[in-house]
Amino acid sequence: MPELPEVHALAADLSSRLAGRAVERLDMTSFTALKTFDPPASAVGRSVIDVVVRHGKYLDFAMATPGGGQLHLVVHLARAGWVRWRRNAPERARPGKGPLAARLVLENGSGVDFTEAGTKKSLALWLVGDPMEISQVAGLGPDPLREDFTAEQLAGILQKAGRAQIKGVLRSQSTIAGIGNAYSDEVLHAAGLSPYQPAEKTDAVQLLDAIRSTLHGAIARSAGSAAADLKAEKKAGLRIHGRAGEECPVCATVIREVIFADRSTQYCPTCQTGGKVLADRALSRLLK
Repeated sequence: MPELPEVHALAADLSSRLAGRAVERLDMTSFTALKTFDPPASAVGRSVIDVVVRHGKYLDFAMATPGGGQLHLVVHLARAGWVRWRRNAPERARPGKGPLAARLVLENGSGVDFTEAGTKKSLALWLVGDPMEISQVAGLGPDPLREDFTAEQLAGILQKAGRAQIKGVLRSQSTIAGIGNAYSDEVLHAAGLSPYQPAEKTDAVQLLDAIRSTLHGAIARSAGSAAADLKAEKKAGLRIHGRAGEECPVCATVIREVIFADRSTQYCPTCQTGGKVLADRALSRLLK
């Protein structure tokens, strides 16, 4: 799933390609992916893209309309979605069963494809006058990379979360925007914290330092990368997530894994849990 660093890089890459370009049309091939109906998809015609930015893990294509108004095409890539830049788009995207969900076509014939692999379709698009009209965007927690996101603010979040496991708190988009399953593992490893540690017992300064160093590091590695290269860069840059059975890059202990439902957690017993192994079940406690 694309998380804050990848969406940040996607926004930068797409903004450099699209800013100042006029839009011809928005083709929807998966009609369930478009979550709004007013304004219609046809409203983007003759709009000019001002910039592409992000809100947490949401991409926002901000456009100026011919009448002087604003439109925002907001996209959430979900778990298996992605963006593909096309120098020359085909005549028109047609509805079908393939991975293509939508195509934004520019007047010069180039464009952007929004695709989603697999059979579980969760990619979503909204066309609105203001991103805050979207409840999911309006409900996002603070961006952890904003300068005004302080250790004191994080401490308040942790205390409010009480005994909730810290990994779940990091992954909650209404609590902190942008961190998902992979980077929550990376942050907790950097902070030396168990994924099951109660939020209220977590040092906010220690955690904030780990959040910022992890996310800034990932963004720096992604800087200048085209959309097609970001997935591989993310996988190569992860130190702990997705590396069960390999050696921890800090202490050489074998990285362990906990699987629950459709998500996995990777951690280092030596760096994070005092040498103890976590039981592989929901609401697990440390094995004695």
